[in-house]
Amino acid sequence: MPINSFENYLMAWKPQKEKLTKPYYLSIASCLENDILTGKLPEDAKLPPQRELADYLDLNLSTITRAYKLCELKGLIYAVTGRGTFVSPGLSAQDTFLDKSSVLYGPAQSGCPAEPEHPIELGMIRPFYECNPIVQNAAQHILQRSESLKLFEYSEPLGTRRQINAALQWLHRLKIPVAKDNILLSAGAQNALSVVLISLFNAGDKIAVDDYTYTNFKELAHFLHIQLIAVPADESGMSPDALAQVCKNTEVKGIYLMPTCSNPTGIFMPPSRRHKLAEVIQRYGLLLIEDDIYSFLAPDGTRSFFSLLPEQTIHICSISKSLCAGLRVAFLAFPDKYREQLVSGMLSINLKTVSLNGEIIAELIESGDAEKIVTRKKILARKRNQIFTSVFPENRPDNVERFFHWLELPKHLTSEELELLTLQRGVRLLGSHRFAMRNEKKSSYVRVSVTSPDTEEELKRGLLILKNIFEEKQRDFFV
Repeated sequence: MPINSFENYLMAWKPQKEKLTKPYYLSIASCLENDILTGKLPEDAKLPPQRELADYLDLNLSTITRAYKLCELKGLIYAVTGRGTFVSPGLSAQDTFLDKSSVLYGPAQSGCPAEPEHPIELGMIRPFYECNPIVQNAAQHILQRSESLKLFEYSEPLGTRRQINAALQWLHRLKIPVAKDNILLSAGAQNALSVVLISLFNAGDKIAVDDYTYTNFKELAHFLHIQLIAVPADESGMSPDALAQVCKNTEVKGIYLMPTCSNPTGIFMPPSRRHKLAEVIQRYGLLLIEDDIYSFLAPDGTRSFFSLLPEQTIHICSISKSLCAGLRVAFLAFPDKYREQLVSGMLSINLKTVSLNGEIIAELIESGDAEKIVTRKKILARKRNQIFTSVFPENRPDNVERFFHWLELPKHLTSEELELLTLQRGVRLLGSHRFAMRNEKKSSYVRVSVTSPDTEEELKRGLLILKNIFEEKQRDFFV
């Protein structure tokens, strides 16, 4: 039922004035985020007009505008011209850039212990920085050339001929049968995803995703007002039958998949599941975004979705995990029919690929050093995974050397609580609430990065701390 009066707006959302602290716009934004994440504000709930809220709180209009804008940029809310501002859908467990510990547990003065100065990092996925000296040598070799000055310009924003040829070589290595004219260089995977969504989708379009989905894609879609439809999955990935059912009941335009070591679940989608999903995708004419950042870890002979559905797939191949995270380069492969739209979208976004970065990647690929880096990272990952399985034994149906693992938590332990408990003991982790498309009802999980600790000894220590917490909670449950 439409809300018309200001009193009703205030009943829908009314921050407590006495609890606001300076700077007020940040305090208001934090209160709004808290109420959204805890479910006090349901999706699509209408918020008070900015001027009326400013009058109620006795603050400047610009303060409210800044608070709303901050929340809008983080995908928490969206504005509709002539109608007002609303809570974005699917955000009860959304990961945002605000400090999650202050939202869930209150500020530090409420009794929460301060974060350890140097916690063991098991949350963010660091892709073995010890391989960077090889990248450094390639960069030094390039900069010694007389023509290197041109690499500090944006003269070739879509990639030079050499860079495109190197991209073609790398994509063919990964079984992406794309033509040279249908490759673009972008400034990383996030930039590539932005280009695809802006170029090929409109506000209100629906895209099918996994129940647990890459947070940056969630935020980007919500910011562009694209609706994400969660589809159930099992140990092999998204369910083809569930996807078919969703497509029957809802007008879905696209689908987003990470088939190799899906982030955050780590699932490697086997060939049989890829073929069954491809049949459903083809049947309903979906546009597939294949974000395959970990494809370099797939077993030899693994077929990409691009090879199965070359006319319906946009393939994104970021090199941040395979070669070098700091260079911000990704290869975008696509069917010929989308070239004009994607080129236009790429040029319209004011974030171009630095030519020097593209040239370093080309040098690594052409010299064979890229293969050396990948081989070394697989060896390092194998050692880290052996440490992981020594603490948390698991049976995987494949031999993929993952950079992270997905662990189910003991009963009655939420992922929010686990993050706090582990941080108190010197370990930083990311819980499943940050990736969930729905409210978690039966189980919670945690993503554990094995590649991020500085040493293998540090990894073992962090895993043992996590295991001790698990065992404590299990004992509490049975007592």
